[in-house]
Amino acid sequence: MKPELRPNQESPFSPLNDKPIYISVNKKFWLSHGCSICWTVLAIYLSLSWVIDLGEIVTLPVALFVIGGIAYVPGYLNAFLVISLIFDRQPKFKDPWPEIPVSILIACRNEAENIANTLRYVQQQDYPHPIHVVIVDNGSTDGTTEAALEAASTFNLGIQVIHEERPGKFNALNTGISHVTTDLVITLDADTLLHRSAVRYLVARMISSPDEVCAVAGSILVRNSRENLLTRIQEWDYFLGIASIKRLQGLYQGTLVAQGAYSLYKTNAVKDVGGWPDAIGEDIVLTWNFLQQGWKVYFEPLAVAFTDAPPKMTHFIKQRSRWARGMVEALKQTKPWQQPQIYTKYLTGVNLVMPYMDITYTFCWLPGLVLALLGFYWIVGPMTLFVLPLTLISYSILYRYQKRVFNELDLRVRKNARGFIFFVLCYQMIMAPVSVWGYIQEVFKLQRIWK
Repeated sequence: MKPELRPNQESPFSPLNDKPIYISVNKKFWLSHGCSICWTVLAIYLSLSWVIDLGEIVTLPVALFVIGGIAYVPGYLNAFLVISLIFDRQPKFKDPWPEIPVSILIACRNEAENIANTLRYVQQQDYPHPIHVVIVDNGSTDGTTEAALEAASTFNLGIQVIHEERPGKFNALNTGISHVTTDLVITLDADTLLHRSAVRYLVARMISSPDEVCAVAGSILVRNSRENLLTRIQEWDYFLGIASIKRLQGLYQGTLVAQGAYSLYKTNAVKDVGGWPDAIGEDIVLTWNFLQQGWKVYFEPLAVAFTDAPPKMTHFIKQRSRWARGMVEALKQTKPWQQPQIYTKYLTGVNLVMPYMDITYTFCWLPGLVLALLGFYWIVGPMTLFVLPLTLISYSILYRYQKRVFNELDLRVRKNARGFIFFVLCYQMIMAPVSVWGYIQEVFKLQRIWK
């Protein structure tokens, strides 16, 4: 017998009220644009004196270039995000307890320390149908295969281990999916732990979606946030920053990254687009290939998994620069204007201005901050704080929503005030230069590094 739903289980999706008025996706899209344009016009009007003063120092075109990158464009995008989050209402599940065969595909290399714990959380899923696990050992030298087989025996879990010696995660995934026999497959990193209802909610969202939806991205949160200040900051990035972007993209039916660390795919859809490409951001390029073919990609916030965020700055830089590089790879292979839907044209097109914002922030805003500390408010001054209220509004909306999601999953939001303060005030100071480094790696074709 399927467990009974709790009274609030069918409506954890409305952050502002419990009886939402239906507004079509198209109307939400254009209303959000209209509001964000009005906000930007107001910001430009209020900042005219700032533009003029800076223009006298560096010329007017340069002043517009700098202020556009650090204030106008970010302000517009933040306004669009806030209004979209206010409008967001996710449909209910048709069946929150689906009984459909599903496989989990784990591509791993030297994960002997982690694989047993990952399989233990797979075994503990409340999914009402047996789950088959396909593990692809990508040239491990630490006994990953032996550890996986021992864990499977201990947990009475059905697994299949395949060896792929060609280096590269894309090779491992493509080899693995050729052995998947179910219509649905979940990719999972060997160091990512599933909430007990993670698989069920991913599949429930898929079967509740239109036929053209071929992938559902899960929600990944930080497990080791108490390790140091860097992981505390990243906890808020995953909890609010990344989650808000995925909610925005999911609202407009074009989640841009069905991350390989934890997402559900229709097996045939992956095969039809040629599988995972030879790219450092193989999951980004794969997702954009889906969108280009007219597929849709959703996001399910209730499908939660936990990962360890990089505790060391060197590892953090490698990870986030790899993400930035993967975005550039996707832009080069799949042009935004080639996307068939206006929503995905816009969402992928936003990535075209990301390097512009990161470059102006790194080479203009950060030096401007130093000048401001010396008493010269040419670049950083009171007007640059105009974006901050929008950021706090968006985070407060999402925090309320995420807290309801956590309550639904019997999870508790950790207290992390220090991490939040550093996240709001300092995180972009780290992220922008790291992203610029990723762009440089792609421009000069530096060596790719999986992890």
